[in-house]
Amino acid sequence: MKSFAILLSLVSLITATPLAFEAQIPLKAELATYPGFDLDLNALRLVQSEESEEPVWMTELEKVIQLKAQGIKFFDITESQELGFSASFKSQRKASFPVPNATEIVEPILKTLSITGPQENLKKFSSFRTRYYRSDTGKQSQEWLLSKISEITAEYASESLRELITAKPFPHSWGQSSIIVSIKGSSSTDDSVVVIGAHQDSTNIWPFLPAPGADDDGSGSVTILESYRALLAADFRPVRTIEFHWYSAEEGGLLGSQAIAKDYEARSVNVIAMSQFDMTAWVKRGTREEVGIITDFTDEDLTNFNMALVNLYLNIPYVKTECGYACSDHASWRKAGYPSSFTIESSFENSNKNIHSTNDRIDISDEFSFTHLLEFSKLAVAFAIELGSVKSSQ
Repeated sequence: MKSFAILLSLVSLITATPLAFEAQIPLKAELATYPGFDLDLNALRLVQSEESEEPVWMTELEKVIQLKAQGIKFFDITESQELGFSASFKSQRKASFPVPNATEIVEPILKTLSITGPQENLKKFSSFRTRYYRSDTGKQSQEWLLSKISEITAEYASESLRELITAKPFPHSWGQSSIIVSIKGSSSTDDSVVVIGAHQDSTNIWPFLPAPGADDDGSGSVTILESYRALLAADFRPVRTIEFHWYSAEEGGLLGSQAIAKDYEARSVNVIAMSQFDMTAWVKRGTREEVGIITDFTDEDLTNFNMALVNLYLNIPYVKTECGYACSDHASWRKAGYPSSFTIESSFENSNKNIHSTNDRIDISDEFSFTHLLEFSKLAVAFAIELGSVKSSQ
């Protein structure tokens, strides 16, 4: 009866939602999977949300319907229950952030950024039926992204710079790996790491349906990819190690970023700052073009640093906004005790409402803007250089 009631709630949700659903899935109680997906809807998951103080066990189906489809944000901590055990210790030795002052390095690189790469890459990245982390096409999209990163590295990095770069998948228990690209810092005394991230997966409200995920978070994925390309083309050599991350399974409850943050915490990796880019391309008609700076569940000092970067390097202003508990991958790093920040395409209420549907496409509206996206590539470049080439006090 419980499963039947949940499926009835899904029927009501789909009926009441004005989305162009394709390839409708028969809603039968015995349906637990779908061709091309490795997803058991009866599997038990341990979920932590803002709705409950203590983690709660529920089925994958209950997680999808009761939480994801209702817009409740959560961690799926089934495989990362130890995350955050040393968070209080790290907070006692947190780095401070400098006043941005590397304009002579940053500004010439900003001029080399282009919408050509993001347009081509996002057209391909959003052409997969879905990038759902437990789907065959989700794995294929990740493999394509890693091959594109390798192609950019080979084309734009000098031979000596390529010796400082590693690009590799971070495997998970599901099919779609996360991706970590590292540009090794030159310092022999500073082991700090600066992380710039986005999530590569996509989802529909019902996970078996198509999910092009152009804005969520294809836009963030190509945003930081263009920043990476520009840094290589400029032959930028960081003092501190700079890492670019593309997380798997954000839509499943921040699974990929939790796994990586847990690994870094266990190895005592000294991440001094993490910046998340999730949805960077939408400008709602009739609103002012701006950068949304998330102020809740983020590090205040790093958030202020991001505001200073916007003021110095971007052509549009920022607006302070909130997105709630566990709303993107920065939350995993914050939970682990690392300073994290999050920027989004606008104030949260003006962000793209087509996400988690077949309408999350680049051609759905002229509100989808690659010139807007490019402002976020500027921010990622400035973040990497200002923190990667300038030593801040510990």
